[in-house]
Amino acid sequence: MDDLIEKIREKEKMLKRVESLREANPMLGLRGVRLGIYIPELTIMQVRAIFEAACMVIREGKKIKPKIMIPLTCHVNELKKQRQLLEQEAKKTMEKEGIKVDYSFGTMIELPRAALTADQIVEYASFVSFGTNDLTQTTFGISRDDAETGFLIEYMESGILPENPFEVIDRDGVGQLLKMAVEKGRSVKPDLECGICGEHGGDPQSIHLCHDLKFTYVSCSPFRVPIARLAAAHAAIKTSGMIDTQKGPDQKSTEKSL
Repeated sequence: MDDLIEKIREKEKMLKRVESLREANPMLGLRGVRLGIYIPELTIMQVRAIFEAACMVIREGKKIKPKIMIPLTCHVNELKKQRQLLEQEAKKTMEKEGIKVDYSFGTMIELPRAALTADQIVEYASFVSFGTNDLTQTTFGISRDDAETGFLIEYMESGILPENPFEVIDRDGVGQLLKMAVEKGRSVKPDLECGICGEHGGDPQSIHLCHDLKFTYVSCSPFRVPIARLAAAHAAIKTSGMIDTQKGPDQKSTEKSL
């Protein structure tokens, strides 16, 4: 009977915990780095899994360098706190396995505040990746899930927005935040690795913007990789002066063939 009562109490405790985490707007709530700070066991478990897997691969004679990225950072102190926790667990796991793993630590910039304070954030990050989907959501103040099946269609049809900002990076808004973040970050670390991840990484116009901003890489889903590579090559050729976009109709046909 005592065992049964104890099991019931455990389940009641778990249910109460689940209910306390329920949010009206999860997109702006307890997720990303916040969740790792609030429930540090999650970060510890994930870091341990990464380093145990890395040690297994190294034992097999393969070279590996994990890149660990903390998402949804908005304040440098979040990153500082999570990095301390991560490095403690990484050190513990490497000592236990008897293997040293070469790794790098970075963050995902998905919020306007993070972009505006990138010079502070990169003090604790060796690379940054821009989550342009969430950065677009938080810059425009709209939810992609709701807007793309609702008013966003009408906005594009009526010409309020020239393009879907979740398909093509908004140069005037989101693009300015990217530019500012890269400049601020590289003012502190000139060789800072910068990139984007998400479907924007497979869009030619967005890739051209990334090239203009001197990003290190773009990341996208597998089926978009050929398009991304072609767009990146096209942007590089344009910048090198091999293509003169002012030459008229013949030049346009050349650009299309690349």
